[in-house]
Amino acid sequence: MMRFNTLFIVLFVGLFSTAQNTKKKKDSIIALDEVQLITMIKKKIETDMKMAVSVDEFLASSDNISFIKRGAFAWEPLLNNMSSERSTITIDGMHVFGACTDKMDPITSYVESNNLDAIDIKSGQEGNMHGATVAGSIDLKRKSTPFNLPKKWNGAYQTGFEFNNKQFFNLANASYSSDKFVADGSLAYRKAENYSDGNDDEVAHSQFTKFNASLGLAYKTSDLSSVKVEAIYDEAKDVGYPALPMDLWLSRALITSATYKQLFEEGLVRAWDTKVYFNAIEHYMDDTTRPENLVHMDMPGWSTTYGLLSNINLQSNKLSSEIQLNAYNNLSTAEMRMYPQDRSERTMFAYSWPAVTTTFAGLSINNAWEISDQSLLNFGGSLGVNYNHSKYVEFNWIFHPGTPQEKTRLLPSLHAGYELNINKFDFSVGGGYGHRVPSVSEGYGYYIYNSFDRYDYIGNPDLKNEISYEGNASAGFTDNKLSIQAKVNYFYIQNYIIGRILSLGSPMNYQSVGVKGYTSLDYSTLFNFSLNGSYSILNNLHWKGTLTYARGQDDNGNNLPFIRPLSYQTALHYKYNRFNFQTSINGDLEQINYSPEYGEDQTPQYTMWNLSADYTFRIAAYRTVVQVGAENILNEYYSTYADWGNIPRMGRNIFTSLKFNF
Repeated sequence: MMRFNTLFIVLFVGLFSTAQNTKKKKDSIIALDEVQLITMIKKKIETDMKMAVSVDEFLASSDNISFIKRGAFAWEPLLNNMSSERSTITIDGMHVFGACTDKMDPITSYVESNNLDAIDIKSGQEGNMHGATVAGSIDLKRKSTPFNLPKKWNGAYQTGFEFNNKQFFNLANASYSSDKFVADGSLAYRKAENYSDGNDDEVAHSQFTKFNASLGLAYKTSDLSSVKVEAIYDEAKDVGYPALPMDLWLSRALITSATYKQLFEEGLVRAWDTKVYFNAIEHYMDDTTRPENLVHMDMPGWSTTYGLLSNINLQSNKLSSEIQLNAYNNLSTAEMRMYPQDRSERTMFAYSWPAVTTTFAGLSINNAWEISDQSLLNFGGSLGVNYNHSKYVEFNWIFHPGTPQEKTRLLPSLHAGYELNINKFDFSVGGGYGHRVPSVSEGYGYYIYNSFDRYDYIGNPDLKNEISYEGNASAGFTDNKLSIQAKVNYFYIQNYIIGRILSLGSPMNYQSVGVKGYTSLDYSTLFNFSLNGSYSILNNLHWKGTLTYARGQDDNGNNLPFIRPLSYQTALHYKYNRFNFQTSINGDLEQINYSPEYGEDQTPQYTMWNLSADYTFRIAAYRTVVQVGAENILNEYYSTYADWGNIPRMGRNIFTSLKFNF
């Protein structure tokens, strides 16, 4: 197997390249290091290998996003190999906060691929437009049909089946456009049973059911102005998590907004849009399907957010600017309820999130100065104020006596970057500085059980802000056939927040081995490198691939957890008339820089081979695509560095899909 992996890496490096234009236009919303991903998403949220991907599967195709997996549903995204607390994830700029203390409802789980139009990923402090961050930002942009399209009705319907976990899905979306009115709607339904691993053994508690619906209505109030109201409803039921001692009974989200947009034909101000929004999430974890548990527990959680977003675009000669005001108020509450074998009696109650209110207001500005046709300077910054209030502060006083019930923090941020294009070569260099506030769990969590290292975690309201210093650079080459780009970034993070064993307190969960408290290290460092490429072998035969490497260490030189080892992906795409054929090989090398202190163990290398084919034809006036493929063809049994508790991944999976476009 080692020789097999080495062979493909050598072939990969030998042909390596990327088709990517790094010249960033002044009016672009796309970060330099995500041009290829965003461009692809705007065309269709699917990969070359598979049409009916979930949002998580699509994001995984980016070279700087990986995932922690606790099951087959709702993966936790890691941007630049950092946990989700260090990134800002929004929907159309709206802040949505999960209601699960185990992070089993990331914001990406509340949307579907058929109600999104684009995903804007920005690295590091370039992502500060939507709030304070260290890792960067992920903004999930909903479908937005323009007014007065030549064709009034547009839409698609997609259905299919995946054989390994017997997943059946239906995805439908439609839009109507006139000169004054636009409507966008979508429906999605997925239902899956337990999947089987590479040894053909069933992985219990890996089933899920998900329903998602969205609607957007826009009305043009004048030639240069419009109003729009939007809503998303998402519901997941009977979701199993094989890596956890509990499952999800029900999760529901309602995400709503109203927007007014004004364009200007002349003057410094070119566009101004303002949005007010509201979202509410409820999430109910319980272990009623786990009779082996000696003590039964429920963990319900609720999150409610009100917000305001106002954005102004300015342009003067070769300088363009974007100014954005963010303000929101969030209330997060989570409970623990323990029961004896007789569930009619309750033996213990506690708030794991003691009704924590977070109020944030921030002003951000990004500028792009086109110095010449070959060079561009980007610079900007933000200043935010974050206020926390814990309603039941007595839970925090148990471990932190006298800690204040309220906490106010300032969150400054700065970034700058320079881009240069010389003939077929492009270069960039940049840097950033920013703060982030501890999350609700890090600051106020109370006995949150972590099944990865089997410790109960306690928050600390007195934690200092994390302070990030970053540098980044890229270099690339592009011609008619060959393109290659290398990217690197480095983060030095002061007051790095992580859990350490406490000498006081005893575990509350009978499965725990101890108690950890969130504390701040003096600093940590994180290095990320990626090499992307593509090569046009023939007019109808194309090759592309990715190679990534990361290294993270704390202030004592120990490894940080969940840092991806050297990984690779190589793929071929062949087109013949109406047929498309794709094959890919991807994998990770052995995880040698793991972190026993934080519960990690060594994971072996693995290699996956995937294959798919699709055919495009017409049924009456409808463009139709049928696809069949297989993932993990060799049925390899494996578990990665980011699989919670070493749960095995899915074995061989044959999938089919049929899509109608009208």
